[in-house]
Amino acid sequence: MLAVAVAELATRGLKDVFDVERPSSRYAEPKPLVPAPHDGAFPSGHAATSFAAATILTAARPRWGPLWFVLALAVGFSRVYVGVHYPLDIVGGAVLGIAVALAIGVVVCRWASVSR
Repeated sequence: MLAVAVAELATRGLKDVFDVERPSSRYAEPKPLVPAPHDGAFPSGHAATSFAAATILTAARPRWGPLWFVLALAVGFSRVYVGVHYPLDIVGGAVLGIAVALAIGVVVCRWASVSR
């Protein structure tokens, strides 16, 4: 839960920094299939949180890793498909989510080894 929360907070901050318009704001057609959020597009919060969760779940259950990442990819693809993100938004969110999860994993491992 911590990795997902940190990834979400990081995306909110980065959206303000980059301030990329969503496809539906920039182009009249095609219309998005879902209501488009009113914040920036880059990076994708859905992708960041999905990939953060996939990374943590893979660390806990490595055998299931491919499934977690396929699900995270599906979430990212869905955001492009419905017209509320560009593909680069998904890539940025995925990289951010994985980085956040790996950083939290390192901190937790170090904290666990210090407290022994």
